[in-house]
Amino acid sequence: MSVTASLHYNHPMRKNPLLLALLISACASANVRPSDAPLQPYQTATSAPSSTPDVVVILETPLPTSTPFLYIVQAGDTISEIAEKFKISQEELRAANPDVSPNSMSIGMTLIIPDPSSATTGASTPTPMPVPITQTVCHPTADGGLGCFALIQNDSPALLENISAQITLFDENNNMLASQTAFPPLDILPSNTSLPVYVFFPDSPATVHVQVQLLSAIQSDTSRYLPATLNNTIAQISWDGKSAQLSGQVYLPAESQAAARVWVAAVAYDRNGTVVGVKRWEGGAVEPGASIAFSFSVANLGLAIEAVEFVVQANP
Repeated sequence: MSVTASLHYNHPMRKNPLLLALLISACASANVRPSDAPLQPYQTATSAPSSTPDVVVILETPLPTSTPFLYIVQAGDTISEIAEKFKISQEELRAANPDVSPNSMSIGMTLIIPDPSSATTGASTPTPMPVPITQTVCHPTADGGLGCFALIQNDSPALLENISAQITLFDENNNMLASQTAFPPLDILPSNTSLPVYVFFPDSPATVHVQVQLLSAIQSDTSRYLPATLNNTIAQISWDGKSAQLSGQVYLPAESQAAARVWVAAVAYDRNGTVVGVKRWEGGAVEPGASIAFSFSVANLGLAIEAVEFVVQANP
């Protein structure tokens, strides 16, 4: 079993258990001009998410009715297994994804899962979980685009997967400018954990109305994931807060199965607790009782980085 350690600004430390992920964060109390080195290490802490006044946000959560699902293909998935998972026929699944070859599906590919209510009468219907969207923010980029994040919080005791949301931009006259499906950096959203879904809109105005609609969120089959934890995480935030160099180790307990792959997500927050960046590191196999080191960086799209939050995922 993994353990979550989180420290909030000006609040005492709180600990919450997690089945499959260790959430650790790193924050800076102040930015420091460089002396001998451009990066300064900081201890871990979690900032509270908040919205930005520069963007008008309309949040909508659809009812769990006949909304189609989006599914991210995992290692070892087959058309027949996916169809069985969602209680639909292989023919229905192929019809909803005519451009996908069943023999050449790649990991990370997105499949449309048709309305489960059209399946055989009496078959179980997956129900989207009503997970809250606690923050929405869009940051203008130097090339005239917008990087948009919607922070999703899993308050349920269950591990969630298949998280997706639709992010739509409107101008000041409520004319739709663009719309994209947004996904989180990991396939899972552990209990009592937040992760952003994110998209990039090129050639977008800096002032927009943003609408976020949850598309899918279902309880996970925990056998698909392993109880990996994070150790010795460090976030070295640059003096100007524009980037952070991240490092640590992913550990797999001795009683676990071997992991075929591990991912580490890093979410950067500014001093107001607003998401300003996200990055995913992808690692290879890990044997039970062993660990693998990671090192990567995350850059900001908004104000200076003040905190970095980590979440890990491991698959057999």
